[in-house]
Amino acid sequence: MIFQIVLGLGAFVIAGLIIAVAGIKWGHEDDNPRGEFGPQGVRPSFIMLAVLLFVVMVYSCSSIVQINPAERGVVVKLGVVQDAVLGEGVHYVPGFINAVEVMDVQIHAYETPAEAASRDLQDVTTTVTLNYALDPARVAYVYQNLRRDYLERIVKPAVQESVKSVTAVYDADDLIVQRPLVKAAIESNLGDRLARNGIHLEALSVTGFDFSESFNAAIEAKVTAAQSALEAENRLRQIKVEAEQTKARAEGEKNATIQRAEGDRQAAVARAQGEAEAILLRANAQAEANQLIAASVTDPLIRWQIASTLAPGIKTVVLPAGADFILGAEVLGQ
Repeated sequence: MIFQIVLGLGAFVIAGLIIAVAGIKWGHEDDNPRGEFGPQGVRPSFIMLAVLLFVVMVYSCSSIVQINPAERGVVVKLGVVQDAVLGEGVHYVPGFINAVEVMDVQIHAYETPAEAASRDLQDVTTTVTLNYALDPARVAYVYQNLRRDYLERIVKPAVQESVKSVTAVYDADDLIVQRPLVKAAIESNLGDRLARNGIHLEALSVTGFDFSESFNAAIEAKVTAAQSALEAENRLRQIKVEAEQTKARAEGEKNATIQRAEGDRQAAVARAQGEAEAILLRANAQAEANQLIAASVTDPLIRWQIASTLAPGIKTVVLPAGADFILGAEVLGQ
């Protein structure tokens, strides 16, 4: 549009200059008795030529169309939409009988909540955000059937219907657990609906699921119960582990006690055997010593030893009646 305005203004200025110059009749010496050369009047033929040139230039300017980036041009000839679509750049489209409708093909974002019911009849509000754009090759179809009302007439109803049809397949809790599958199903369903109308779905995001207060309370209670069960299971597992550890320690202590007792028993046996052997050795030694002593001690030696012991201090010796004197004649004689 700006390009056409600039061209139109340029054509208007050029045509004005042509009219100003061509519309003046210049005189010569034959026409001017005083010999002056200059403007003498207006020639009608030059005026008609200037007007015709101006009309041609205006028509040419109006036939030049510029299509900006992210736009496409739909050509309407005498009220009939043409199949040819104008791409980005400058195009020459004959004016008056043709009109060019510029359609926006850049990506737009649309976010909306969609209310639906799950398979288990729970109310669910799904918030979706989609990026969409017109198919550049089908903008003529879109303009012919929808004009520029495709958001209200196609996109919004398609989002609601797609969310409702997909949500009805899943239970409410599955919508949370299987969120990637739900998103993929909505994206596929919505993409097919939009593609049938010349609209391309670039991306879709499911930003949230909202449920009723009663369902949220039930989910919270279920989660709490599951957490409690998990804690109890963990506690039971911990108790089992502790019991096994206690049993292992008891077994270890038992084995250690048995080993210590066995060691003490073996040590005691060894000590007893050692002591018995020592006693036996001592007894044997003592017996052998006694035998040697007995072999070397004689009666005369005994009596002599007694006399030697008693002799220095003996004064009187009392003997039982009929007893022999401890020193024999052989001793006394010596």
